[in-house]
Amino acid sequence: MQTTFTPEQLKNPEIRRSNEILRACVHCGFCTATCPTYQVLGDELDSPRGRIYLIKDMLENDRDPDEKTVKHIDRCLSCLACMTTCPSGVHYMHLVDHARDYIEQRYKRPFSDRALRWILARILPYPTRFRLALLGAKIGRPFARLMPDARLRAMLEMAPKTIPPVSRNDDPQSFAPQGARKKRVALMTGCAQKALNTDINDATIRLLTRLGCEVVVAEGAGCCGALTHHMGKTRESHATAAKNIKAWCAEIDGQGLDAIVINTSGCGTTVKDYGHMFRNDPLAADAARVSAIARDVSEVLIDLSQPDNTSATPRPAKDNIAGIDAIVPREPVHQGLVVAYHAACSLQHGQQIKTYPKDLLRDAGFTVVEPADAHLCCGSAGTYNLMQPEISKQLKDRKIKTLKAKSPDVIAAGNIGCMMQIGSAAGIPVVHTVELLDWASGGPKPPALTREYDPKGEIPKLR
Repeated sequence: MQTTFTPEQLKNPEIRRSNEILRACVHCGFCTATCPTYQVLGDELDSPRGRIYLIKDMLENDRDPDEKTVKHIDRCLSCLACMTTCPSGVHYMHLVDHARDYIEQRYKRPFSDRALRWILARILPYPTRFRLALLGAKIGRPFARLMPDARLRAMLEMAPKTIPPVSRNDDPQSFAPQGARKKRVALMTGCAQKALNTDINDATIRLLTRLGCEVVVAEGAGCCGALTHHMGKTRESHATAAKNIKAWCAEIDGQGLDAIVINTSGCGTTVKDYGHMFRNDPLAADAARVSAIARDVSEVLIDLSQPDNTSATPRPAKDNIAGIDAIVPREPVHQGLVVAYHAACSLQHGQQIKTYPKDLLRDAGFTVVEPADAHLCCGSAGTYNLMQPEISKQLKDRKIKTLKAKSPDVIAAGNIGCMMQIGSAAGIPVVHTVELLDWASGGPKPPALTREYDPKGEIPKLR
């Protein structure tokens, strides 16, 4: 694509990067075939190619964003399926992130939009605030239909019926490995996940320590910044990300880290991009160090599955492997359980990790099935299901239909947002992949599969 940015404009590093991305686009339109919003809405401007034209026009002319441009950029899920499809390597993620930052700085949204975004940015990244908000939403849920704003209705309807108690396993501390130590890793405990589902981190800690990892929850680490980053609130997202960078670098420079383990793939995509996000910041070198060892939990488990492997660098995520060494014994209690694997967009497109979770589940003895159109988004996409509820619901209904068509006993995913989205209407237990792997290797049965589960019960300390 030909661009006409002036030399003065190209002095801006953000414009310079967007120019590189725009010039890589060849207008082929392959991206439209895999774009969820284009499939639902059928509007060229709601496809990656259409949004690229809008962004190019806005940036080149240095103009304030108009309502039309903002509407179509807001409708983008950032599922990044277009990046998987694109034959020219257009880095759409960096381009749309820049567009959102530009819009946030130069466009005045209607008051209701500003208020909603302000509330989400100041509640979701903070577990305690989020818990209080969930309690309020639980009380207001019976009155959801009375809400005039579809977004407020979506917030109330998405609130879980039960809220787990705080897990002290998420506090800063260290968990010793069982047997000889193979790795020392930091676990990112996240923000919203700590309020919505404490079983995921608990299962991750049990599984990693069982496989020889010392697991550290670093002092000062918290939200990755993804939620505010995708709203275009760059200053806020960088402030939270900087806290993580400093916390993890303190561990790297102290006793050392072989990996930073992330079990929420949306967070993982962002942390792996810290090097780019902070490339023009004094924290650039430390951010790059963090990104270099950030790993999805499935990557670390694959690495640990290799005999006598203590390497800090797992095989590349794009490797398509078959017949990996099983890391868990096959037990009759779960042998043959049919697991429908939902591939989170941030994992399969954002991080290009497609086979690892399925390989691990199969080697653990589960029967793994995949839905039709597994590459398409479920409609969660961070805060998308709260800000674009109508489009999100159409995508959710489509995803649940394809998952249920496989008649699974349980649905597994690697991202809390997808789990909440699908679980809100699937009628089938939805668990994290690590919960099943933990169960298969000697841990407890995932609470979502246990009818007797009491969400108000005590959460055991693992240390």
